[in-house]
Amino acid sequence: MSEKTAIRKATIKDVSRIAEIIIINYRMNFYPYFHNDAFYFRELNVMDMVSVLCSDEARFNNFYVYDDGVIKGVACITGELLDKLYVEPQFQNSGIGAKLLAFAVKERGAKELWALEYNTRGISFYQRNGFALTGEKIIEDEWVPLLKLVLTSN
Repeated sequence: MSEKTAIRKATIKDVSRIAEIIIINYRMNFYPYFHNDAFYFRELNVMDMVSVLCSDEARFNNFYVYDDGVIKGVACITGELLDKLYVEPQFQNSGIGAKLLAFAVKERGAKELWALEYNTRGISFYQRNGFALTGEKIIEDEWVPLLKLVLTSN
């Protein structure tokens, strides 16, 4: 599979792998700040995430995967919003996230996203790739602080 075709629309066959990547990243990126064992290691699980993903077909149609024979990353793009971008930790720092982000911007028109306020590594990644903090902040699920970034260059 060529690099250009490594990113493709997700299919229902990909749902368990997508769920796995999302769960692993939530645990790695959110748990260190919130230390909620019951949520991150009981409530948050692959089977329930598969159910969530499968329950909203319209939203699932916005998922794309980086697949070079193995699904290594996932992005969800809803209109101009990059809703999710996660790479399997073992494959991070290999350019997959940048390729998914470039695809989201150039091919799907993504222009904004929300990042966990504490995720300085992720925010820095987005800034290196043409996004800037707006100063806008929301609290998701009553306890998760998110910062808005918007595309400043293509």
